Amino acid sequence: MIKRLLTAKLLETAKYSPILGVVGPRQSGKTTLAKEVFSNYRYVNLEDIASRRHALEDPRGFLALYDKYVIFDEAQRVPELFSALMVKTDLDKIPGQYILTGSQHFLMLDSITQSLAGRIILFNLLPLSLEELQPLNDNVVEYIWKGGYPRIYDQQINVGDWLDGYIRTYLDRDVSLLTKISSLETFEKFIHILAGRTGQLLNLSSLGSDVGISHNTAKEWLNLMVTSGIIHLLPPYYANISKRLIKAPKIYFIDTGLACRLLGIQSFDQLPTHPLYGALFETMVISEMLKQKYNRGQKSNLYFWRDSRGLEADVYAENSTEGKLYEIKSSQTMPPSPFINLNKIKSTYSKPISTHLIYGGEESFLHQSGNVHSWKSL
Repeated sequence: MIKRLLTAKLLETAKYSPILGVVGPRQSGKTTLAKEVFSNYRYVNLEDIASRRHALEDPRGFLALYDKYVIFDEAQRVPELFSALMVKTDLDKIPGQYILTGSQHFLMLDSITQSLAGRIILFNLLPLSLEELQPLNDNVVEYIWKGGYPRIYDQQINVGDWLDGYIRTYLDRDVSLLTKISSLETFEKFIHILAGRTGQLLNLSSLGSDVGISHNTAKEWLNLMVTSGIIHLLPPYYANISKRLIKAPKIYFIDTGLACRLLGIQSFDQLPTHPLYGALFETMVISEMLKQKYNRGQKSNLYFWRDSRGLEADVYAENSTEGKLYEIKSSQTMPPSPFINLNKIKSTYSKPISTHLIYGGEESFLHQSGNVHSWKSL
């Protein structure tokens, strides 16, 4: 099994938090990770009808049976259990008492925020990162085409067939569980069209028009794909937060392999000449940046930067003391004058700002105007 970087943070947190939650997209490796890290814990899958019925009908009795050091898989299936978990952990005061795993939908449940606030620490596990896969994959085109779902690397399986099955299961199972869709065929068309817009500004009206659905339906379906961990919406950065909230975000697929399959790219040989290769490379970089944050138990502080003059940075990362501006280019050679716009943006700030280029080449080095990073350094 490929060692997951989140392991260290889970072990550290289990020393003081009574409940740990591991959420993420379908097949990102949540169950495998929980069972590997907490191998001495009992395991209960709440997809099992008998276990789920017991937890629903008698949550306190259920927790009396599973009193400590238990992994509850697919915990979002029984939100009624959370109030009983609150009472149980408050009484017992045992660090690392329960591990909950579940889908991204878990994060949206009111019962999490109401019952388990202050008692659970949530971690987001995305598919495998480049750092986790090294040295298994040193071909950026192949990695973009395959994506990072662990099953693809753990087993000798056909990538296209597996991703087709993933899409089918997502439509038939996950989407149906989360909401009522009048036409799964139309929703499938929606996700195929959305794959063609990875790396672009969100335009709900245009998206809805292309699919043949209303603006409100497009918004609802987009939120569903965020909730289920298929896409990430990268917000624009503005010093005025209220402005930030009313401007359109950019759409990025979490997994480039899934995006490639939805786009009909049959092999990685087709990818370098595909018209969306640059957008897919950028999508890969954004996804890797998110994985770096989440694998360390951090929240995303990533934005894109755009102003009325047309100046733009693909990524702006900020903390309380400094900021980092990033340009992303898929070319294997460094483009001429890559830091001009970044340094113009930098000049508008009073706080320390560093400038960075991430590109498709092999070498990382310090340029006179900024830092140049190979994709391999992600």
